[in-house]
Amino acid sequence: MEERNFVVDPGGALHGRFRVPGDKSISHRSIMLGSLAEGETRVSGFLEGADALATLATFRAMGVVISGPDHGRLRISGVGLHGLQPPAEPLYLGNSGTSMRLLCGLLAGQSFDSVLQGDESLSRRPMKRVTEPLAAMGARIEAAEGGTAPLTIRGGHPLTGFRYDMPVASAQVKSCLLLAGLFAEGETWVREPAPTRDHTERMLEGFGYPVLRDQGWVGVAGGGRLRAGDIDVPADISSAAFFILGACIAPGSEVVLEHVGINPTRTGVIDILNLMGADIELRHRREVGGEPVADVHVRSAQLHGIRIPEHLVPLAIDEFPAIFVAAACARGTTVLTGAEELRVKESDRIAVMAEGLRALGIDARPTPDGMEITGGELAGGRVDSHGDHRIAMCFAMAGLRSGGPIEIARCANVETSFPGFADLASAHGLAIRAEPV
Repeated sequence: MEERNFVVDPGGALHGRFRVPGDKSISHRSIMLGSLAEGETRVSGFLEGADALATLATFRAMGVVISGPDHGRLRISGVGLHGLQPPAEPLYLGNSGTSMRLLCGLLAGQSFDSVLQGDESLSRRPMKRVTEPLAAMGARIEAAEGGTAPLTIRGGHPLTGFRYDMPVASAQVKSCLLLAGLFAEGETWVREPAPTRDHTERMLEGFGYPVLRDQGWVGVAGGGRLRAGDIDVPADISSAAFFILGACIAPGSEVVLEHVGINPTRTGVIDILNLMGADIELRHRREVGGEPVADVHVRSAQLHGIRIPEHLVPLAIDEFPAIFVAAACARGTTVLTGAEELRVKESDRIAVMAEGLRALGIDARPTPDGMEITGGELAGGRVDSHGDHRIAMCFAMAGLRSGGPIEIARCANVETSFPGFADLASAHGLAIRAEPV
């Protein structure tokens, strides 16, 4: 992937009605469960970004026939829960933590060995949070020093269901263990300290696999079957968040983002921005394939600082880079606590966002589990995204309120989640250009 920088000229406003790319979380799961189902699964709205394509390539390497993607459309010829074939080579997952963590659970129940590899960033991300509970189920997984990738998963070890009280709220850990539970003897139960996205549970039920629930616990019984079906992937609220941010902070802006997934485990960014005084309205609410969707109507508004409620943190964990920029444009101080998870994303998003905001003249004070940001006047300047796609996109939107041009370094990874971001943003009012390094 050729490295590039974004350069954004100051000012402007966002306008228009458009649709951002498909939800990355649902795109990953459509490949995984469609491959394990019996029959043909047809997918529309699939995100053709590098992360989701890494998942697709992985299942092709294990013998699954997948046609497409063609304008977001796929056909997956499922092989059933026990039909995957041993891959001839290590499975390379690029920058995708979702792929690696969910595949750990899925592959722990197979009869063959497999090796999961990632890029430099993914190879630093913590994997003990999935490998240790999987080991308690009977899995055999060998990791690099420090418990990171590459991971060698030894097949042929029977799994036994168990109950796991998760120390940290994480949809990836929950999903990993539920996928392992499909191959385990007995029932596998997981409980989170706070709700997280439930796309895995919804899609399992959409494929006809019973999901068990009991007083905050969620579980599956091993030995069932998945039946193929159609999946319409909604637009990704994490990608929509950048345009929601831009329309909130740029005076005179008004946008309608079409067919956005508004799963209640994902709408924390809207709740937080509305608490800050944003003008965000959900219109034409409906349900598509078990997932709630709506058109998101956003008008510019004067934001004010708040203390972010901790119960909303897991519901907006991927959107905090955008929320931090909103806080930089708000009157007063915004305080975030309870967000330690941000330190182990594609980058340490607390440290990197604080560094970038300070480079643009904003008073941003990182804390071990969050940040305090006092709103002010954004200056122009140079920001290093540290190769983190969400940080690159949120600082691009900051240009709408900056006093001078903003240059954002290391933006190639934007393609992992939002292919065509710069072109779409430019078409709707952001003065952005991508320049090769």
